[in-house]
Amino acid sequence: MENTHKTNESASSSDSALSLCAIVAKRSGRSSRLCRRPPSRTSPLRARFISCKFPPVLLLRERQPFDYLMQSTLYTTPNPCQPCLPRHLHEPRTPISRKPRVVVSSLRTPLHSDPEEDELREGGFRPTSLAAAAKLPVVIRKSGKVSRYVWDGDCLRLVSVDGGAASLGLDFDGGVRKLGRACRVLVRDFFIPKQVSASYMDYVKWKLLHRVFSSALQVLATQAMFRAIGIGYSRSLPSAAALNWVLKDGLGRLSRCIYTASLASAFDTNLKRVRFSTSVIFSLSIGVELLTPVFPQYFLLLASIANIAKQISLACYLATGSAVHRSFAVADNLGEVSAKSQIQSVCFDNLGLMLAALLNMSFKNNQRLLAALPFVVYPIFAALDLLGIHQGLKYVHLQTLTKDRLEIILNTWIEFGYVPSPAEVSKKEGIDIFNTKSKDFWPIRIGSLSTKVQIPKLSLMAMKSVKGKDYYFICLETFGGFARPAERNILLCLREGAGTSDVIMGLLQACYIRKALIPNKNRWEQILGASDVCDTGFKEWFRLAEDSKQHAERSVHMVSDQIASMGWAAKNILLSTREQARYSFIDD
Repeated sequence: MENTHKTNESASSSDSALSLCAIVAKRSGRSSRLCRRPPSRTSPLRARFISCKFPPVLLLRERQPFDYLMQSTLYTTPNPCQPCLPRHLHEPRTPISRKPRVVVSSLRTPLHSDPEEDELREGGFRPTSLAAAAKLPVVIRKSGKVSRYVWDGDCLRLVSVDGGAASLGLDFDGGVRKLGRACRVLVRDFFIPKQVSASYMDYVKWKLLHRVFSSALQVLATQAMFRAIGIGYSRSLPSAAALNWVLKDGLGRLSRCIYTASLASAFDTNLKRVRFSTSVIFSLSIGVELLTPVFPQYFLLLASIANIAKQISLACYLATGSAVHRSFAVADNLGEVSAKSQIQSVCFDNLGLMLAALLNMSFKNNQRLLAALPFVVYPIFAALDLLGIHQGLKYVHLQTLTKDRLEIILNTWIEFGYVPSPAEVSKKEGIDIFNTKSKDFWPIRIGSLSTKVQIPKLSLMAMKSVKGKDYYFICLETFGGFARPAERNILLCLREGAGTSDVIMGLLQACYIRKALIPNKNRWEQILGASDVCDTGFKEWFRLAEDSKQHAERSVHMVSDQIASMGWAAKNILLSTREQARYSFIDD
């Protein structure tokens, strides 16, 4: 009877323990299946943890908190006041959880470990708070580091979550990776603005090539000029050298002012063409400076010519720099982009100085080779310099509207029915240093009629038909003479007070007219070349102008809306000095 009583008491204790585990499992919100293991010998340190009421297993993953909690609940120390559970209750035939416990070593990281949990442990979280820590849905990205807010029940902490899947390497490897990542972030923050367009990095890469070799060439050219005026030799005259230097600088600055005043509007309308052409002039000026030691008696002449070219290039660089920076400042952070550009220029120029210094040090023991060095490296460095400028300008996508860009947009709309992005227009526009696009069939020109060319009678009739409500009129003009073949143009004349919508409307109508003229090229050339235009020709022209105007009126509002939606600066249209000519209407 006594044994039966003890057995019933043990069963009752077992039922109580199982009920307690079921209550805990119900509170945890997970499955109530128990993972029971046979008791084993425990060390004193382990007994300290398992003697608690609900002790967690130290350094275990959070993915199975219920299983480990059940294990720690069932593993209790023998207590004389509490009967032990029967052995058969601890030995299920089929274990529920086959995953082994993951124990973290001091020098190694567990495979498939959670970086957030590792950070929580390293940050001093208690074992009980690790499972209870609540990950808040707020992530902070700062200086390339991603962190997440975690509430551990007592305080709010910021835990790094960008550790990724750890490998079975030493902590030293992780430290090296973190150091490398920190260095990359530091360099990027130092050189690159926070918010720029996607093409900015490609532009900076080509800018590096341009600035390094341009700076190296300038160093070699300066050395050549010093040798030409005799600096470093006993027979040199310091006063004469200083006078020549001041004269060539003064002439260069004067030429810079004249050039800037004469081409002020071209910096907006033909930015890429002007910038690349002046870069070519700059490279040629360095070549002229390299010739000064060969012809020292013409130092002032050669140095003045070279300095004039360099000042012109510098004026263009400064005038177009703000427009280039604005094309990359997607968040209107023009000041930041300009500041980073100066940092890049200084660092890249210093690399060029180092390159020139290494070349001089390599040939310092041979004066003949040192004197011939600039002439050997000049073609190579100049070609790389111009290549960097040319390729870099391809990634400058200007959002301002000019006549040429607007014409590309409208032609694309007429042919394909959509407005292209600034990147697409930039690719079609190119640099066009020789202005070959103006030689297309029936090019469109904005300006006024010139009395120095032949004016067809159709143009006279178009001028007579202008009304007071019209803000533009379109006519045809002919260029050429006996020395060259005649060229036909479509002329768009704008009235005083014409706004952006009038320019878009007039250019769109001119594009529709050109589309209709191209299939009947020979017929219209005969009409324009005839000395006396018949009534049929007049009627055909006015019918063409009216049809094209109706097409433009139906499309102009949709085109304008899409131009604004594609990121174009549609408030103003930049026109050159000749394109800004206007006419006034007089109603006699």
